[in-house]
Amino acid sequence: MDALRIQGSARLSGTLAVDGSKNASLPAMAAAILSTGTVRLRDVPPLSDIDNMARLLGELGCEVQQDDRDITIRTIDPTASHARYDIVRTMRASICVLGPLLAARGEARVSMPGGCAIGDRPVDLHLRGLEALGATIELDGGDIIARADQLKGATIFLGGPFGSTVLGTANVMSAAVLAEGRTIIESAACEPEIAGLASMLNAMGADVRGAGTPRIEIHGVKSLGEVDYRVIPDRIVAGTLAMAVAITNGDAILTNFPYDNLLAVLDRLTLAGVHVQRLNDTESAERCTVKISSERRLKPVLFTTQPYPGYPTDLQAQMMALLCLADGNSIVTERIYPDRFLHVSELTRMGAKLFRAGPTVVVQGGPQLIGAPVMASDLRGSAALIMAGLAARGETIVQRIYHVDRGYVKLEAQLNALGAGIERFDLGVSDPIEVAATAQ
Repeated sequence: MDALRIQGSARLSGTLAVDGSKNASLPAMAAAILSTGTVRLRDVPPLSDIDNMARLLGELGCEVQQDDRDITIRTIDPTASHARYDIVRTMRASICVLGPLLAARGEARVSMPGGCAIGDRPVDLHLRGLEALGATIELDGGDIIARADQLKGATIFLGGPFGSTVLGTANVMSAAVLAEGRTIIESAACEPEIAGLASMLNAMGADVRGAGTPRIEIHGVKSLGEVDYRVIPDRIVAGTLAMAVAITNGDAILTNFPYDNLLAVLDRLTLAGVHVQRLNDTESAERCTVKISSERRLKPVLFTTQPYPGYPTDLQAQMMALLCLADGNSIVTERIYPDRFLHVSELTRMGAKLFRAGPTVVVQGGPQLIGAPVMASDLRGSAALIMAGLAARGETIVQRIYHVDRGYVKLEAQLNALGAGIERFDLGVSDPIEVAATAQ
């Protein structure tokens, strides 16, 4: 089992580029099914989820060529429509092929991601949206089967008990671009990944308006052509790197930084005493160069996670680690996933003073953290533990780092390029959870 050995107290400095977004790349890859030509995607991060989506598209009749961070996709067999459980179970985002398959081929058979059941779950919103477009939906042997001779535009409400659905919005939008007539999606997800997908679809010949707002209007077209599209920067990776620099009181430059997509985060960082300065006003604020620095004494802040454009839940753990060194008490409230606090007990092992009450954690800041063996339990929590190790006095061992590998491209190498002291090594023991994860 791989682990990370971190020697703390090194100030990060230098220059680093932010990777392209995994969460934008996956639905963009799925949308390639809609094209009658060649789709080329640039700046795609080389992660296991990307490899799994490429394998899935291969089974769905697509020729997929990967060249470093460029991926080229072309349909060679438009009759394939079965997304099997063996691949779908490896990532929930594989549900994104449902809408494109239905629109382009008239039929889709997609295994339920993660083996979940149809019911009061976010996947139900996907199906309701496709049914509103005229699809017939049934469940057979754990597979969703969707059929439609010709999808027709409709007005669709995608709000649910957990708010808007990002993947559901991507699915319905991707299906509606080839539907007959006009489609209105109300309570659509506003995330930048949705706006990015719409931009790609429009470059292919679609007519999508309002993406990035709660109301998306789509005028169906007969077909979509080829495209050469650069994936948007990963806002969660960008936020993580900025906080990693700040927690070490470092001074670094980040390029390909999605400034406009992180305004809620930048607001809290500014209040905490972290400075994110744009270096070139002529660059787009969606992809720019920034300098990260921080005051020697961080200030406490209050924040609540919310759907975009609010503070993202995927940067909650990292900000909590940063606030462990603030001069005073901070309050963190989690409104998206109220139980997303697996990192709390591990940060406590490193000397953090954290007090949880339901969906809220009070962070009593202190002068330092102490290196210790800790265990990662999820993707973003593992990044927070690595950050804490960078700032801690002494050595920190982070186990189960396969979690962080799902969302960051060789994070330890990126941080070492800024002067961190991180070594990946084999603990020499087998973790039953890791064995199960890699077996998928």
